[in-house]
Formats: sequence, structure tokens, C-alpha cells
Amino acid sequence: MLFFDVGVDPAEARRLVIRHKVSVATPLPSSYRQKIESLPGIEALMHRAWFGGYYKDPDDPKYNFARFAVEAENVFQIQSEWITPADQQEAFKRELTGCIAEKKLVAKLGWKLGERITLVGDIWPVTLELKLVGIFENPDFEGLFFHYKYLRESLPVNSPLRDMAQLYVALAKSADDIPRLTRQIDAMFENSPAQTRAESEAEFRRSLLGFLGNVKMFLIAICGAVTFTILLVSGNTISMTVRERIREVGIMKTLGFTPRAVLGILLGESAAISLIGGILGLIIATGLCTMIRYSSAPIPGKGNLLITPLLAALNLLIAIMVGVVSALWPASAASRTSIIESLRHSG
Repeated sequence: MLFFDVGVDPAEARRLVIRHKVSVATPLPSSYRQKIESLPGIEALMHRAWFGGYYKDPDDPKYNFARFAVEAENVFQIQSEWITPADQQEAFKRELTGCIAEKKLVAKLGWKLGERITLVGDIWPVTLELKLVGIFENPDFEGLFFHYKYLRESLPVNSPLRDMAQLYVALAKSADDIPRLTRQIDAMFENSPAQTRAESEAEFRRSLLGFLGNVKMFLIAICGAVTFTILLVSGNTISMTVRERIREVGIMKTLGFTPRAVLGILLGESAAISLIGGILGLIIATGLCTMIRYSSAPIPGKGNLLITPLLAALNLLIAIMVGVVSALWPASAASRTSIIESLRHSG
């Protein structure tokens, strides 16, 4: 998910997020809504705002979960991958103080339909009294949604936040419209005081990781260091193994094996051992991915965490290359050793 749009849900592929160009924490004017909705290719649009604060105990991590204010009228159209009973959808649209929560969060906190939930805000200076009217299923999310209208009406009349939106989430008519819409939206507000940054939902998720620094470079550096270390360790191990078998090489040459054949045998053995190690590693990685996918941990994108055939083949190819490269120098030296020197070798 960090590098490629692998396994993106069809609904997610049609969504784009419009936020302030400077920071996601800087709100946008509510007046932008009508202009964005008027663009050809926009099927639906809604406000979405992160609600900070706490539920029950601010110091207990058990009660720390995602809380968003959304527009109930079209949230189920935009988030079409959510699995929610039709009657609960209608109840959420109908009740201003209603909220919906993900199934795993409901089970963890022991909630049930009709549960009264109190959220105390920090950035938003309000206390919200909510009623759980719906439960939805989404393997990639664990949190709660409530009415943006209720949040807005709870604010003081003179609060500037009443006329601002943290960000907009739009549903395009097709995934092919996303690049064009991102350009048009940013161009539309290019000379305004609050410039926008429109991006696909997948790109928006990756941009949030940018607050942690250059995560991609960090991961590449770690993977590079690990690969280099593996090469050194495997090269040293294979070199010791070949030195211990010099007498065997001499016997093989006595029986008529050519230096090229000896080299091929040694490289083949090393490649085979590395391949077995790669297969074992893939089995362990597949098990870990499966455990994370079906865990209750709120990890974004965990539903797409799997080992694809292409990724498995690439990893096995790298394992074979590591084995061959590690064995190339000691195997080449052993294949050039004369029969007399090989038989004299004591290990």
C-alpha cells in the first residue's frame, strides 16, 4: 500500500479526497461544496471531519478509536463497501443524534443497538450525546460515524467552524475521472485564499504517512541493509561449506567431472538451499498476513495485506539470486583447484 495501488477496492478507486493544500488540519470553506458538486464526473459529495476528544476515559487506550462526522444522506452511497442492514441505514439517516460503529469496535466495547455514547470534544468545543442505531462491517476500519449536521448545530452560533469543512470526500462516476477531477478542482481554487489539494483516497492515505517523515526511504534503507547482511552471512556460510568439501571436489574431478560441472553443482546446491529458505519464509509471511487480516487491530488497509502470486514469485527469484551470488566466488575458486591440491586439503 505504501508504493503501489495493489488490491484497491472498486469503491475506493472512485473516491477522491479534497483537503487544504497546506495541511489536513486546516479547514476549507463550506462554500466550496457547491462548486465541486457542479463539476462533471462528480456523483456524490460529503463533508467529513475528524472529531478529537475522548470517550469515557482519555487515558485508557481501550477507548481510543476513530470518530468522524459525516453527512448521513449520502455516506452509504460513497462508502458503498460498508455492509449495513437497510433498516439501520435508514435509522442513521433519520435520527440526528444517531451514530453507526464498526462491528469489531462494538464487540470490543460491549455496545448494542440503542447504546448511549457520550463524546467530549477538544478542538470541537462540544459534548455530543449519541445513540448507536447501526452497525457496519469493514475489515479496514474500526471506528464510529455520526451526523455532521449534529456537530455543526452543537457549535456556538458565532463559531467560525460552523462555516468550515475539514475535508470533502467525493465519489466519481468512474475511476478514470479521478485524474481529471483532481486537476480541475485544484485549478478552480488555485488563486483563492484557501487552496486545495485533491487526490485519490489511496494517495491521501499515503500522504498522511508523510507526517512521519520519508517512510518509503526508511523502509528501503532497512530492506537494503537486511539484504546486504543476508548476503554477507550466506556468503560466509557457503564459503565455509565449500572449503570443508574441497576433498569431495577433488574426488569428483578424479571421477571425470569438469570444472564447469563442479561449478554448476555447487551453485545449484546453493540455489536449492536458498529456494527452500525462501519457500519457508513465504509460508511464515502468509501466516502472519492472514493473522493480521483477521485480527481486530485497527490497521488501515489490512484487508489487502496478502502475498500475491507475483510477489511470491519475485521473492523466490530474489532468494535464488542471493544463493547464487553468495556461492559464486567460493564455488568458482573450488572448481579451479587442482586434483592434487584438493586431495591434500585437510578441511
